[in-house]
Amino acid sequence: MTLTDDARPRNLAELRNSGWRSKTVKQEIHDNFLRKLQAGEELYPGIVGYDDTVLPELNIALLAQHDLLFLGEKGQAKSRLMRRLIDFLDDAIPYLDDRRIPLHDDPEHPITKRGRAMTEGVPADDVPIAWWPREQRYVERLAPGTKFADIIGEIDPAKLAGGASMGAEEALHFGLIPRMHRGLFAMNELPELDELVQVGLFNILEERDVQIRGIPVKFDIDVMILFSANPATYNRSGKVIPQLKDRIGSVIHTHYPTDRELGVQILEQEVEERSEIGGQRPGPADSDLSSPASDLAVVVPYFMKELIEEISRAARDSKYVDHDSGVSARLSIANYRTMIASARHRAAVLGESPAVPRISDLGHLYASSLGKLELDLMGSHQMGERQVLDAVIAQAIATVFGEYVEEHGLAEIAEVFKQGVKIEVGDLLPSSHYAELLKRVPPAWDKAFEVNASEDAAVRASCVEFVLAGLYATDRISRSQQHGRIVYET
Repeated sequence: MTLTDDARPRNLAELRNSGWRSKTVKQEIHDNFLRKLQAGEELYPGIVGYDDTVLPELNIALLAQHDLLFLGEKGQAKSRLMRRLIDFLDDAIPYLDDRRIPLHDDPEHPITKRGRAMTEGVPADDVPIAWWPREQRYVERLAPGTKFADIIGEIDPAKLAGGASMGAEEALHFGLIPRMHRGLFAMNELPELDELVQVGLFNILEERDVQIRGIPVKFDIDVMILFSANPATYNRSGKVIPQLKDRIGSVIHTHYPTDRELGVQILEQEVEERSEIGGQRPGPADSDLSSPASDLAVVVPYFMKELIEEISRAARDSKYVDHDSGVSARLSIANYRTMIASARHRAAVLGESPAVPRISDLGHLYASSLGKLELDLMGSHQMGERQVLDAVIAQAIATVFGEYVEEHGLAEIAEVFKQGVKIEVGDLLPSSHYAELLKRVPPAWDKAFEVNASEDAAVRASCVEFVLAGLYATDRISRSQQHGRIVYET
């Protein structure tokens, strides 16, 4: 039911006359999901790469009106998926507007003693109604440190002192789940939840009621409960009690992007800075540099986006990284922002516009990467985190470069270095430096610019660094490094 604020009923009589009908939260999601599905609307805006895998299972689970567990490694959009479910809620729902009722009680089916007294003993014209917007009907909690009182509730000593009976609802201080009656409650990192709290949760999942300190206070709680967990900990014996696992309706398995293209789409979605950050796939046309949004606009060649995503993919495959922990998409996002920041820094210092990221900008990725890679401490090959990152970046460059070599025949450029040519690169060298160097180099270098065709000096400088780094990563040339500058030679 969608009404403007002014048109919404403000008392129980108006509500009943409006034709509004009470639904459980799962029925509400079910009905709105079906309506969107039949209308051909986009169901999960912002969710990329799950169309043929995760989303079909989620669709069925929502129609089955299940409580859900999203099972996957870190950075696989579990929280994003849970938050998207509020899109299937009504724009707003009515509730009894009384501050002495500690939850949003249903005007047609109140579960509190105070709510029932209002609807049964007060004229409908005098029962005030307010509206609860969908955005407020979702709440998350992180499992570590969560106590029973936080999400279930506790006996309130002050209310006992005031004369309330311990077995009466008036003596309770409600936790998050009772307060989210008619809404969605999400618990992140379920295996880290204390066993006592898990017991309280499976009682709510099964009986939909609350029991605090052995006092059976019956509430027909209407709440959809969502969980997230990492498979390595969820499947470990003793981390999640069997009774709770048994009561979760559906398990939705998530995964990392199945190919680099999808990963780049996610990256672009997350961190594109409005129209300032452009870039294009490899092709014959120049990059669009004609209308920068500011003096420090950044244009990102597509191969640089591929490299950032390939670094994360290489880390996930690395024997030095703990595969049970995974490598979050946040690594790509943080690295992309660092790369952009380095390009902007260079543009500001040198007065260049637009700024175009280069391979030398990846030298700043230590700051945004270290701490995001959990090393495999049980492996036979022990390396420091910086060493692992260096190896991962080198592997990513070799992988992406190998694809471009096959397409553009860039191996010919290695012949240039047999003539004794040396080329110096660095993140603070101006683009004109590269242009002057290439004036003295044979036409074989024209091949380098096919990877992102452009006449702009900054884009061409980025192409040069990519080719040089690729030749080095594939052992075709050597390099020496000092004070942030790199010299490539035979």
